[in-house]
Amino acid sequence: MKISPAIKFLIVVFIMVATSLYAQEDTEKIPDGFVNVKTIIPKLKLDLRYYGSNNFVGEPIDGYEKPTCILTKEAAEALKKVQEEFERLGFGLLVYDAYRPQRAVNEFVKWAKDSTNTRMKEQFYPNVAKKDLFTKGYIASKSGHSRGSTIDVTIVSLRTGHILDLGGPYDFFDKRSWVSFKNITKNQRAIRLMLQRRMVKHGFKPYDKEWWHFTLAKEPYPDTYFDFPVK
Repeated sequence: MKISPAIKFLIVVFIMVATSLYAQEDTEKIPDGFVNVKTIIPKLKLDLRYYGSNNFVGEPIDGYEKPTCILTKEAAEALKKVQEEFERLGFGLLVYDAYRPQRAVNEFVKWAKDSTNTRMKEQFYPNVAKKDLFTKGYIASKSGHSRGSTIDVTIVSLRTGHILDLGGPYDFFDKRSWVSFKNITKNQRAIRLMLQRRMVKHGFKPYDKEWWHFTLAKEPYPDTYFDFPVK
């Protein structure tokens, strides 16, 4: 059967479109060694702050194209053990940030150097001058998040879905966020310790200035800072 020129043209167009879609899908795949954590921990709660505007910059951050929680396989498997232990107690984890592209860190650095933009100061850093965020260790030009095995988490009640009170909000640049901060209630302190102990038990190291921040002690890429987008 003879195929008309019009049909041949449509076939060529179809092949070109299909090839383009396949290439696009391929580029959006998570690199080897990384996983979408929700595929491993389905009950994990997410509030990925840098995908939206509820963060210290006040706008979505470069590199966060989708609200996806990405970690190295090793970090995700360790986090799964923490989640399973909390679930037996009626709690679960909520993630604020996980893998963070280097381009996002670069945006933080650029923002920190802009002394004119302080619209989120009252909410996130009321007691620290913006120019001091680097020297006080709240912002750096390189972040462990970009190595893929660092995560920011808190605890939620599985019964109510409410976030537990740990004595200070996420990304609050102040001594109140320090793990060693004493001027909180006994209950807030106990909840912080509950999070710290279980994360450490399953292989994570805490950061002394941020109660929510943990890095896998045996991270697979300790010297590599990735920049693929969060998709």
